[in-house]
Amino acid sequence: VQLVESGGGLVQPGGSLRLSCAASGFTFSRYYMTWVRQAPGKGLEWVSDINSSGGASSYADSVKGRFTISKDNAKYTLYLQMSSLKPDATALYYCAAPVDGSSRWKFAYWGQGAQVPVYS
Repeated sequence: VQLVESGGGLVQPGGSLRLSCAASGFTFSRYYMTWVRQAPGKGLEWVSDINSSGGASSYADSVKGRFTISKDNAKYTLYLQMSSLKPDATALYYCAAPVDGSSRWKFAYWGQGAQVPVYS
């Protein structure tokens, strides 16, 4: 199993950015997928997840209405569209996959992370 994030980079407050997570080594279409972030000096924070088909998603209150998660099962890719970014969104963003297709919260696989600094 391999998860590779991309799309991170410096963005100004109020700006937008789209993260991608390319998956391989498992049947992507059968898995919940999750975005988790870690701000400097802080612990892991769950951001959003999406069910296997991509038809249902959930968000942390801190990002609801500004972030959109999606997955393209044909391309084995997970996305996180981030808009109206605030400085407190500065973090290392990870995509995570569970241990098997019947799990949602038992994260077994992680990408290397995509750095998103938000400042002017």
